[in-house]
Amino acid sequence: MIYSMTGYGKSVLQLQTKKITIELKSLNSKNLDLNARMPSIYREKELSIRKILADKLERGKVDFSIYVEATAEDTSTQINTPVVKQYMEQLKQVANGNDLELLKMAVRFPDALNTVREEIDENEWKTIEVEIHNAIDALNQHRLNEGKVLEQDFNNRVVSIGNILEQIIAMDPERVEGVRERLLKGVQELKEKYDENRFEQELVYYIEKFDITEEKVRLKNHLNYFTESINTKDSNGKKLGFISQEMGREINTIGSKSNYAPMQQLVVQMKDELEKIKEQLLNVL
Repeated sequence: MIYSMTGYGKSVLQLQTKKITIELKSLNSKNLDLNARMPSIYREKELSIRKILADKLERGKVDFSIYVEATAEDTSTQINTPVVKQYMEQLKQVANGNDLELLKMAVRFPDALNTVREEIDENEWKTIEVEIHNAIDALNQHRLNEGKVLEQDFNNRVVSIGNILEQIIAMDPERVEGVRERLLKGVQELKEKYDENRFEQELVYYIEKFDITEEKVRLKNHLNYFTESINTKDSNGKKLGFISQEMGREINTIGSKSNYAPMQQLVVQMKDELEKIKEQLLNVL
């Protein structure tokens, strides 16, 4: 089972005087990169929110937002009546105007309005915290759904690499015989006498140098290990990334040792499939 790092989660809470919307968006990142936006009243809870997110989301570039929409008469701003009256008296001394016009001017001056700092209602916050967990669960479900799509793609590409490897295995005897014939032809063209036993010894050494048996076995093992790791309970994109690097080493070695054009063409196909796996792994949790 694997999880994508891309996801979206949302939860809406309707309280008596306001509606609270909690949104979570995540993209791929090597580590956990949190960005939190919320009204000032909830800022004191930011550290606890970050801890909750870190515990449940592990990795990714995560945007967390709390939006508050007033749905009833509930305001924390009040007119500073004594200050406004004083401004109006001063304005009367420098300008003629009715009280309504002077009031419009006075309320624009500094300290004309008082903002009373709201205090968090702990019972209300407990309800909000539940909705934060709901939004996280929704995000993780989205990640899981995306992960299933990636998993299918990985399985298809691993099978494709395995099929190409089988073609290489079937082609290997032909390759070895081709190398033998090419070397023999080269020696015969020299029109020089040579020790056939010595030639066979050198030929065996040369062919052993380009033998790809170990690489074929290791690549098969890496393909199997990759598939097993996908099917484990925990999603581990970094582990899958390490396995894909090992797969790449074996494929590259097969290509450098093959010394045979048809086999090198198959190696290019394997490299293409592996590169697509690596690109997708960047988005795996």
